[in-house]
Amino acid sequence: MNRQSKIEVALAAADQPLIIESAAQLEKAAEAWLQCEIIAIDTEFVRERTWRADLGLVQLSDGQRVWLVDPLKTGPLHPLAAVLKKQETLKVLHAPSEDLGVLIDATDHVPEPLFDTQIACAVAGQSLQMGYHKTVEWLVNISISKDETRSNWCKRPLRPAQLHYAALDVCLLPLMYKELVTRLNDLGRMQWVAEDSKNLLCKARTPADPKQAWQRINGNNRLDGASLAILQKLAYWRDQQAEHRNLARGFVVPDVALMKISQQQPTNLDVLSRLDVLHPRTLQRFGKTMVSAVEQVLQSGLQAVPPATLDSEQRPLLKNMRKLVQAKAKVLAVDPALLASRRELENLLLLPAAEPLPDRLSGWRKKVITHDLIALKAGHRAL
Repeated sequence: MNRQSKIEVALAAADQPLIIESAAQLEKAAEAWLQCEIIAIDTEFVRERTWRADLGLVQLSDGQRVWLVDPLKTGPLHPLAAVLKKQETLKVLHAPSEDLGVLIDATDHVPEPLFDTQIACAVAGQSLQMGYHKTVEWLVNISISKDETRSNWCKRPLRPAQLHYAALDVCLLPLMYKELVTRLNDLGRMQWVAEDSKNLLCKARTPADPKQAWQRINGNNRLDGASLAILQKLAYWRDQQAEHRNLARGFVVPDVALMKISQQQPTNLDVLSRLDVLHPRTLQRFGKTMVSAVEQVLQSGLQAVPPATLDSEQRPLLKNMRKLVQAKAKVLAVDPALLASRRELENLLLLPAAEPLPDRLSGWRKKVITHDLIALKAGHRAL
């Protein structure tokens, strides 16, 4: 079958997807998935007000068939878990960082081994953030509508347009994988994708530490020691509440409120109320707890150490590091962000000499760019 025929078969499968709506249908479909050497996977979910995403649909394709699994009707996805963990079946996903978390919540497993087509495209010279629709245009020269991107995937019944959109998200991935493998082998960079895809899985398996939740809040580096200690305590408490109540962080207490409370340090409900940063119901429900957290920090005399920032000598060095990354990226014809982001360069500058390198600057990047960055940091090389 030639390339065009494979494209036509994949698109025809998207026109007539197999809808999985019962446990029995799921079991039978999983038998077919387990026979596949390559299976493409995507998920559709809703995550606006909740801590955990509400899974609305799971799409799978072998390039000739498309299955749309309705988890609201099938019940537990145990048969899918067997496919996700089968080492002989390669799972192909595009930009799957959110999908991985959703799949872990639904099945307790990640799709392993994984091939991320977004990373593969970046390694082949495209933008590191290239979306699925742009990827399809680049690799297959087909334009796919984005009209259903913001659909409510948990509302039933799903419309035919939604089902077709969801099917198109996976039907071409097996073909795209094979096209990318050819390009990557020509470049000698298949290992790059394998390492970065594996790192994605490791990150997905590592739950976020709620004690580090304060780092997500903008402006934390402007707080003094006591205020930062308060922010750390409140952000930790909020993460616990958000997970327990299955609410997005901002629907428990907004970031701006946590910052204001940390700065003003109210020690009673009247002062907290006058800050005018909490909804009355939030004040009634959590006000005493938040005031108590402030009091505990102040009475203990706790002073948190602000996050390290670049000094006057390191800032010019960061500029030179970025130039080095851009020059290397130009030689390799890749997005500079694939090699190292600004934040990663800052962290490398702040990293004590005895500390191990971050995972993302190890592996294939170590030879390609990290050694040169370390030499530049040590002053052993001028740009």
